[in-house]
Amino acid sequence: MSLWRKELKIVGRLVDSAENVELEIKNGQIYSIVPQPATKPSRTWISRPLIDIQINGFGGYDLNAESTTAHDVSQMVESVHETGTGYLYPTIITGASQQMAQAISAIHQASQDQSIGRAILGIHIEGPYISSIDGPRGAHPKRHVRTPNWDEFRRWQDIAHGKIKICTLAPEVEGALPFIEKLVASDVIVGIGHTNATTEQIQNAISVGAELSTHLGNAAHALIRRHPNYIWDQLAEDSLFASLIVDGHHLPANVVKSMIRAKGLRKTILISDAVHLAGMKPGRYRFTNHEVELTTDKCVKLYGTNYLAGSALTLIKGIENTVRFCQIELPQAVSLATQIPAELLDLKDKMGKIKVGQAANLLTFEWDELSQLISEPKLHLIN
Repeated sequence: MSLWRKELKIVGRLVDSAENVELEIKNGQIYSIVPQPATKPSRTWISRPLIDIQINGFGGYDLNAESTTAHDVSQMVESVHETGTGYLYPTIITGASQQMAQAISAIHQASQDQSIGRAILGIHIEGPYISSIDGPRGAHPKRHVRTPNWDEFRRWQDIAHGKIKICTLAPEVEGALPFIEKLVASDVIVGIGHTNATTEQIQNAISVGAELSTHLGNAAHALIRRHPNYIWDQLAEDSLFASLIVDGHHLPANVVKSMIRAKGLRKTILISDAVHLAGMKPGRYRFTNHEVELTTDKCVKLYGTNYLAGSALTLIKGIENTVRFCQIELPQAVSLATQIPAELLDLKDKMGKIKVGQAANLLTFEWDELSQLISEPKLHLIN
């Protein structure tokens, strides 16, 4: 459930410090934070709203369908709010230029509504400037993979009214480096993903401004060279943030633990990368012209196979999984979906630690320490 209230008192534990507090909101701002007796730690936690920098759909609403409407976008945002994600970057994947433009236009139109516009911090363009090779290409349609085209991107950015803030591409494709330079000069964050790049090509991309490894460990060959390879190379680069899909299906628990150890908590970002089947009941569905199955454990796979066909993860479930997989504290896991993406996005002053005088955009939830499960996420959004 999402709440929009100007005045409120919340008693719970601050994710920033783990201390029990009474937090008072007045006129849409955090008015006071008063420590409370710590005789029994509260089950209620107070955090910033979660930020999802990569989400393709939710609750039956698909941003990459043949035709996407502003209504689809609005309904998706409202559905995602129910799970504790307050801010997001709707993600458009590889497709025909006009189809991608139409989806971008729908996102812009939906953003004219104040409540939707405050939730959509930007648009993430994932492709079409990626590897055409099976494996690294992932589920992106090969017929629409192409080399970077600045005129095409500028047209999309004009349609988006400047809201495209992240672009994922493969640095080895022809023309990628000057394209990255132009993106960076335009204040667009560049992610490396869906790539078959060499060590040198990855280093060159970083040298001209790439900052992010997009869903590291996925969109890769089923079998890769032991070393060097494009996963190790990105893990080793201290300057790169790495986004991870922590659903237990895209990356095994021990891989998640190893990657977070390698990148560190200051450079790891949790994402959902959810498709429209996320938030729906288990069953068989049609998706990208294939029959797929959404299992009871939230795995989307081609029906009758073990091949993944997308993510049905919620970001808050990714936090739960990260605590269990990595044996880290809850506040550390929450930071991977709040403070760390805010740092990448240069929003940490607005969305960083909870302080008196700031806008009271908050998330509360219940945490069961024994079962390591989160329940009752509620957003408190002012602006």
